[in-house]
Amino acid sequence: MKILVFLVLLGLHSAAAGIHSLKYIITVSSQVPNFPEFVIVAMLDDVQIYHYDSNTRRLEPKQDWMNRVIEDDPQFWESHTARGLGYHQLFKDYIETLKQRFNQTGGIHVFQWVGGCEWDHETGEVNGFRQVGYDGEDFLSWDVKTNTWIAPKQQAVITKNSWNNDKAQLAYYKHTINQELPYWLKMLMNYGRSSLMRTELPSVSLLQKTPSSPVSCFATGFYPDRAEIFWRKDGEELHEDVELGEILPNHDGSFQMSVELDLSSVTPEDWRRYECVFHLSGVKDNIITKLDKTAIQTNWSKTGDGRDGGSSGFPLVAVIGGVVVLLLLVVGITGYFLWKKNKKGKEGFKPASTSDSSSENSQQINLKT
Repeated sequence: MKILVFLVLLGLHSAAAGIHSLKYIITVSSQVPNFPEFVIVAMLDDVQIYHYDSNTRRLEPKQDWMNRVIEDDPQFWESHTARGLGYHQLFKDYIETLKQRFNQTGGIHVFQWVGGCEWDHETGEVNGFRQVGYDGEDFLSWDVKTNTWIAPKQQAVITKNSWNNDKAQLAYYKHTINQELPYWLKMLMNYGRSSLMRTELPSVSLLQKTPSSPVSCFATGFYPDRAEIFWRKDGEELHEDVELGEILPNHDGSFQMSVELDLSSVTPEDWRRYECVFHLSGVKDNIITKLDKTAIQTNWSKTGDGRDGGSSGFPLVAVIGGVVVLLLLVVGITGYFLWKKNKKGKEGFKPASTSDSSSENSQQINLKT
């Protein structure tokens, strides 16, 4: 489906220890089959905590501990549901404006707004972010230091000028970054601390598809996703003949990742010099796996006449299962655009009216989350 081209697989990353984030992702789409026209997702430390879409028209908790938030503060759920209902039409109008501006009459189109804040609980520093994308490309970004919008495309200049002239809205952005968003982030962290702050070490295996394939060091079942895995030789990390894979989610909320090592130019005598290292943020000791031919799991075996035979235990189910779950999660939470790679999003969004007027009568969105 074309929409998947615009979505990065969960946007998982290895955040620095001590830094927590609260992100809100709003997506409105046009003519996408079997997909809600409007979706809101809230992410705490890159874990989905609730979801709203135009099909169900209600907020749905995605973590067990979010039920305690609802019980303690019923207005939280009611007010956020009401916002979802109100924002739907505003964002729908905005995507129609963009279609006109880009001279588009039909087809699949996706508009996405990402925003929130990061909080370093060790230093107390708070940073906010807001970013807008259209059809998989940057449309607008917000510079938190100058409190101004930046337009990377000519079609966005009208909106950029309109929003930068709205001083009241810009002042509101600063208020949400300094006050409201940090409050919600800290409150939600208190509720979800036991789940979000836990650490789980993985099982680590050596895998090889065929005798001539690279050897993969595969770690699965770890939490959180702030982890790294690498090969080293004689105690030195390798950067050549290695290929690092993405961190992927498992069905139980844990994660998996792998790193491949090409041994085509390595003699059997030198295998003992290699080892795989897995490091989980917040955990002192690493998991070290020596490169041992007898420990490698494969999906091939030798028949009696020396030909390659059938499977001997390569855990394809874990890998395939992770990919399937990943794709389901991508569709379920709408993910991030490819334009977000290595960028910060920007919280808060005010779609312009069809004329992009900055007058007091212009419609605007204030995400007081």
